[in-house]
Amino acid sequence: MYTGRTEKPCCLCGRPEPDHRIDIPPRAIQLLKHSGPIAWQDIEGAVSLYFCEDDWQTVKDLVLETGMSPLSRCNAGRASFVLREDFEALLNDVRDEPDQRPLERELREKAESAVDRYEDGDDLVEARDLVEARVVLWALADLDTRQPQADA
Repeated sequence: MYTGRTEKPCCLCGRPEPDHRIDIPPRAIQLLKHSGPIAWQDIEGAVSLYFCEDDWQTVKDLVLETGMSPLSRCNAGRASFVLREDFEALLNDVRDEPDQRPLERELREKAESAVDRYEDGDDLVEARDLVEARVVLWALADLDTRQPQADA
């Protein structure tokens, strides 16, 4: 019986044992390399990106020191996400797309909170949280300028 993909390779180099993870909204998968064939509207839940220790240092420097997003360098084929099941083909029935706005709102609020706490001098904000927050906010801002999503 197939239980799903168990390996979580680094989305940059493909090493099979990652050390760090960040989560991005499903819509942000469009910003990843090789994401063309993936229907982001069918993703249920957040998309997880994993990084090996070496690549994490590069990502951390890129985000925190240079102010650039690593998403365009991440391979969508190495991202971890769940696609909704294709009952339409099986049952000849059409299901509604998942409403991802609540998840997007939650990820945005969590990211804004982390950035605000960091800017207020909160020492409890870890570098991983700040990297994830900035990547999420940049991705949503980029996507909102491309294709605004109602009530996002």
